[in-house]
Amino acid sequence: MNKKFRTIIFSIVVVGIVAFTGFNYIMYGGARNLATEETAFEVTSKNIANEFASNIEASNKKYLEKAIAIKGTITKITGNEVIMDGSIICNLKDFDATIQKDQIVTLKGRVVGYDDLMGELKLDQCFKAS
Repeated sequence: MNKKFRTIIFSIVVVGIVAFTGFNYIMYGGARNLATEETAFEVTSKNIANEFASNIEASNKKYLEKAIAIKGTITKITGNEVIMDGSIICNLKDFDATIQKDQIVTLKGRVVGYDDLMGELKLDQCFKAS
């Protein structure tokens, strides 16, 4: 009975450690500080939208998970979500009251994907680049 009890306790501890490590990896493992990260590409919203529309696979290899700066016109603002030229959706890391509709700005963010059905490029952790 004593050996069986130790085996059960050991198994519970191992499962607990694995669960805790997995939770921390999922919740905090992908966090990056884009403010200090070097920008991989500087593009206009129209050019990058055309690149993705013409060749999604090549564009994904080029831009996916990279920090990029996109210059374009703000067409819509909804809370922390900013849309540039109707096709670039940027989720702001923090709300920025200086960003206004119809303003031409450069936003820096991480490319998370392209929705070919809607024709939208999505970025997260965005902020206004200086």
